Amino acid sequence: MRILGIDPGLRRTGFGVIDAAGMRISYVGSGTIVVPSDIPLHERLKVILDSIREVVDTYSPTESALEKVFVNTNPASTLLLGQARGAAMCALADRHLDVTEYTALQIKKAVVGNGHAQKEQVQHMVQRLLTLNSLPAPDSADALACAICHAHAAPLASRLSDGDLLMGARRGRSRLRAGRLID
Repeated sequence: MRILGIDPGLRRTGFGVIDAAGMRISYVGSGTIVVPSDIPLHERLKVILDSIREVVDTYSPTESALEKVFVNTNPASTLLLGQARGAAMCALADRHLDVTEYTALQIKKAVVGNGHAQKEQVQHMVQRLLTLNSLPAPDSADALACAICHAHAAPLASRLSDGDLLMGARRGRSRLRAGRLID
């Protein structure tokens, strides 16, 4: 599967594309959509919308993952971030991609092993996991981390939705007991 991860922001929206086959992940591309701050809000949102459409058209992902908005101390900033997420989500929906959302805590836990990791730790782990020659930019690293989180979580979520884990006990395969995967 080819996964597009997005770290939304009104000034800078990061995107990262990886291929995932089983436990193997590989880097495809990444970047940052820089939105001019001197244009009206509706035009800024259109830049995000059009740019993500272009990213989808360029890389042809089969799945997408988006970082969930968190409520910070400034409600106005939270609202603006939510609008940027909405523009990104609309672009993905326009290209017929399902969107899976992950919190920053889930993403950091999946990539670094610590839900309260610093940005630099995320950058270093993304570089290591994808065997990149250099550190990715912060926004790109966050988007790639979102895609990596989805690569790890999607197979289990798919098996749970299909009922394979619950039915696996009858067929001698892995199953779920008390929220844990057992053999």
